[in-house]
Amino acid sequence: MNAIVTGATRGMGRAIARHLAASNYNLALCARNAADLESLRNELLAEFPDIRVLVQVADCGNARQVHEFAQFVEANFEFTDVLVNNAGLFISSALLDEQEDALQLQMQTNVFTPHFLSKFFGKKMRQHGKGHIFNICSVASLQPALNAGSYSISKTALLGLTKVLREELMAYNVKVTAVLPGSTLTGSWAGTTIPESRFVRADDIASAVINCLKMSVGANVDEIVIRPVQGQV
Repeated sequence: MNAIVTGATRGMGRAIARHLAASNYNLALCARNAADLESLRNELLAEFPDIRVLVQVADCGNARQVHEFAQFVEANFEFTDVLVNNAGLFISSALLDEQEDALQLQMQTNVFTPHFLSKFFGKKMRQHGKGHIFNICSVASLQPALNAGSYSISKTALLGLTKVLREELMAYNVKVTAVLPGSTLTGSWAGTTIPESRFVRADDIASAVINCLKMSVGANVDEIVIRPVQGQV
């Protein structure tokens, strides 16, 4: 089995990649930093020597690099069973006060890249009558977040994309799942004094993805909402 994870070197992407490797998936991983990718590749192969780990630098805010990554995966994997659109961009700002390019930048990473990759690999999944696409959305897809205006717009659009994909692919036995995390303890919270117990852990998100993949062929989990027990921080 082969899986793609975008934004794989940090946070949720890294946790998902590790859980997939532990489940014996070959991996194709992308991120912006070559050294981080190579370090993760070496770490995974040391722990899980029976899998293949392919890495390529790709900034998911750069359409050309995303297209090149898709071609790279296609050249190396005969078929991709799982696509995890994890890479995301968060720019904190109220909508009326944000920079002029804030929406464009976040839409490129959070929507246009998953849109392209889902079409590119979704067509092949449709042809083979199998596969699973995961889009890592956000609770902001359901309720706009304060000081995250265009981010909320982009994540709402990503949830909409997920729903369209699900409708188009269900007749071909291809599964599509939206994962909507609340506040998750990743590197973006480095230095916080908020207790860990107030956060969802990245491993919780990864476990949810793996549990979906373990379900029977006839079961699709449409949406997974994972919030901190005590609410957003």
